[in-house]
Amino acid sequence: MTDAWAEQGWSRLCLDELAIGWLAPGHRESLQPLLAPYANLQNGDLHWRPPAAERSARIQAAAEALRERGLIRGWRGEAYACEAPVPEPCRERGAELFRLERAAFRYFGLMSRAVHINGWWPDGRMLCGRRALNKATDPGRLDNLAAGGLGAGESLLDCARRELWEEAGVPFALSQALRDAGALRSCRAIAGEGLHDEILHLYELQLPADFMPRNRDGEVQEFLFLGPQQLRERLAAGEFSPDAAQVVLQALNSPA
Repeated sequence: MTDAWAEQGWSRLCLDELAIGWLAPGHRESLQPLLAPYANLQNGDLHWRPPAAERSARIQAAAEALRERGLIRGWRGEAYACEAPVPEPCRERGAELFRLERAAFRYFGLMSRAVHINGWWPDGRMLCGRRALNKATDPGRLDNLAAGGLGAGESLLDCARRELWEEAGVPFALSQALRDAGALRSCRAIAGEGLHDEILHLYELQLPADFMPRNRDGEVQEFLFLGPQQLRERLAAGEFSPDAAQVVLQALNSPA
């Protein structure tokens, strides 16, 4: 993120003196009274200085008020952790500052984390899931074998193994072979929601030829086995969700 966002009317959300998020035009005005009496404007940015022990409860209450107004949709009843900013978030983690409903992170412009797993067949094809049509974001678009947000207090590997089981039926015995493939940052404005700012932690998994995926949580409607050329064609056609597209493209462009 750069100051170019400020030129477009976005403003900073600061916890004490830490810049933790970017607020879309209009969000600052909605948030300030909900974060009172600890919020004030300073040089156009919204500074919030609550007692440390009350952070999670107070910001969660603000999010629930926004939800009642219809300003936050897709409520999940799951918390993400907001971290203190660090110089290289793809390589290091910041200290947890507070916890907040995951659906509210975009409205507050906060950085979140997720895992994305590319699954490979022995013949070199990638196994991709198609998102269910009832998904709140990117319904019907192609995804990785499994992906999901990192819950507060959850380890990256535990998250990856959970998502593999829930979305593709990959048992723990197979997910033990997960290989760390680095991380990248996905950042974009989402109309009507706010800022999507997420660190994508990438994993690769070689699957045996006798494994057949089976979705268990209702979030995947089908699985496709796609070779490199098919993947590039579908990427070019915009069939993948934005984050999955970044992950697949990096895998295709990385040395074996």
